Amino acid sequence: MPEKAKRATRTATVSRKTKETDITVTVALDGTGTSAVNSGVVFLDHMLTNFSRHSGFDLSLTCKGDLEVDDHHTVEDIALVLGSAIVEALGGKVGIQRYGWAIIPMDEALARCAVDLGGRSFSVFKAEFRRAVIQGFSTEMVEHFFLSLSGSLKANIHVSVLEGQNTHHKIEAIFKAFAYAMKQAVAVTGTEIVSTKGVI
Repeated sequence: MPEKAKRATRTATVSRKTKETDITVTVALDGTGTSAVNSGVVFLDHMLTNFSRHSGFDLSLTCKGDLEVDDHHTVEDIALVLGSAIVEALGGKVGIQRYGWAIIPMDEALARCAVDLGGRSFSVFKAEFRRAVIQGFSTEMVEHFFLSLSGSLKANIHVSVLEGQNTHHKIEAIFKAFAYAMKQAVAVTGTEIVSTKGVI
């Protein structure tokens, strides 16, 4: 099968409904970075739109969450569903680069992200934020987003903010660094699984 035909199938839709959230995510890994995101949390929408644009993933996401409680369940469950959708879109992961990394500046802020789509979940997050909330998004949930995502994505995700003062800049730099790391990791660069085990 030609490579273009194989890549065109790297799309998935995943839905998850609980008493706390009702989420549907569609992701296309070989897209153009177009997105339609409505999480109910304004700043998270901004971050996921940036993720889509800079990763090149097409992303459609809707969420109805119990925001009257707070944003925790919404942010956590979106991460779980997004990770599951990406895993499904990756299929058997044959030929993907598997690893990706990026260092992204945004004004005074500098963020680093490295990912391994090798099938094992682990998250390391090193960042501090001066503001507790931005447009309904609790900044403590940035770390929890990537922790939850690493679980459903079955990936190692390492995030660090190396420089910066402005909370908005630091979080946006994190999501953009993750986007470019993922763009690299899912790229089809060969015809075999990149692992001595033969599976990832």
